[in-house]
Amino acid sequence: MPELPATGTRLRLTKVQWLICVIASIGFAFDIYELLMLPLVVRPALMELGGVAPGTPEFAMWVGRLFYIPAFVGGIFGLLGGYLTDILGRRRVLTWSILLYAVSAFLAGFSTSIWMLLFFRCTTFVGVCVEFVAAVAWLAELFDNPKQREQVLGYTQAFSSIGGLLVALANGLALAYAANFPAIGLPDALNFFGGAINDSHAAWRYTLMSGLIPAIPLIFIRPFLPESPKWEQKRLAGTLKRASLLELFAPKLRRTTVVTTLMFACSYGAAFGALQMIPQIVPGLPQVKAEVAGKSVPELKKIEQKTAANVTKVQEIGGLVGRFLLAVLAVRIVSRRQLLRVFQLPGLFVMPFVFAYAAVNSLDLLYYGIFFAGLLTVGQFSFWGNYLPRVYPLHLRGTGESFAANIGGRMIGTSFAWVTSTLATKAFMPGETPAAKIAFTAAIVAVFVYGAGSILCFWLPEPGEEDID
Repeated sequence: MPELPATGTRLRLTKVQWLICVIASIGFAFDIYELLMLPLVVRPALMELGGVAPGTPEFAMWVGRLFYIPAFVGGIFGLLGGYLTDILGRRRVLTWSILLYAVSAFLAGFSTSIWMLLFFRCTTFVGVCVEFVAAVAWLAELFDNPKQREQVLGYTQAFSSIGGLLVALANGLALAYAANFPAIGLPDALNFFGGAINDSHAAWRYTLMSGLIPAIPLIFIRPFLPESPKWEQKRLAGTLKRASLLELFAPKLRRTTVVTTLMFACSYGAAFGALQMIPQIVPGLPQVKAEVAGKSVPELKKIEQKTAANVTKVQEIGGLVGRFLLAVLAVRIVSRRQLLRVFQLPGLFVMPFVFAYAAVNSLDLLYYGIFFAGLLTVGQFSFWGNYLPRVYPLHLRGTGESFAANIGGRMIGTSFAWVTSTLATKAFMPGETPAAKIAFTAAIVAVFVYGAGSILCFWLPEPGEEDID
């Protein structure tokens, strides 16, 4: 991260500030790392654990469950985590949430049944949902200079997209070298879910287990991490107000809570209802079908997963550019509505082209299109990390952020993965193959959520004071 300029001066980060930025960046990177695992592994995992074939109603049902149930559980416990962030402090909740999702992802790699995978995806999601809220509140309260704060929030959140690239890379390495890795086995005494590990060298298992990585630096860095100075100062002075969920709907904050929750849902709806369908869409492309023709089932699966991982990498590169673009524009565009519209309005045209045309007809076009789809959709996530700390007071910041992010984004927004998967199985949806039906459905869902978000933006409150209390 470069030196961050302030008005009239050039402010340098202290060692403590650098340390906090590092751990927050790791947290942001690996929460997306954990979330983007599922689109890459769900297909082979369901085929191994449940013996269900892609394109069947049972397959669609389990895809929907694995996407939505963890998000629902994460949303509920994430809301509690946001409340605890206001009660117990930002640092403590952040570090424990990272440890929770890292260990859960590792244990998911030992899954012997779909239910076991679902359980550990739920606990992974809980950690991820809490981490985002705690990290954003922590960073926002660390920097007094408004311009510096905007840039720090923008640049650290950009590491989320680096996490997306890393998980695609990890999945690619697992596919290439799975046979050389140690065999995965679970002792019978520890198998509480039943079933057995049929393929002890399955690439999807190693991909899941790689989620343990963020816990390693956290163990060493945690003793040096300070609490949010503003939160700690009010707590010690006895002036820290008690957080209340009902206060989010008091007249002063009601519109902020409702609009940000719905708009957060739209942002996540585009990601889960469209972008994360790519691994299921790619196998239906003409170029991919031609490449796998005559191949054995293991070779076929490997080619399809590798191609999907490559498309995901391009998507995440686009998302990374979008996050950096947001970080640059956040200090140049004063109106938060105008800043968000930079990403919303082009998406109304880009998303249907990508999913209704490129994703059905051309792998080459899809590579180009998915870059811009990722840029416009993922860039909005960084917007919310910059915006939410400015519209909620310190004692309510974690709770308010958590309600918008977890109820809106994680619970409502991620349900669009289920919407897309379910609608794509219906006879009235366009498309001659299961993959084409998913692509067309994703295009419809994307246009709907982008359109709804663009309309809701008219009621988005503009933040007041520049300084955060």
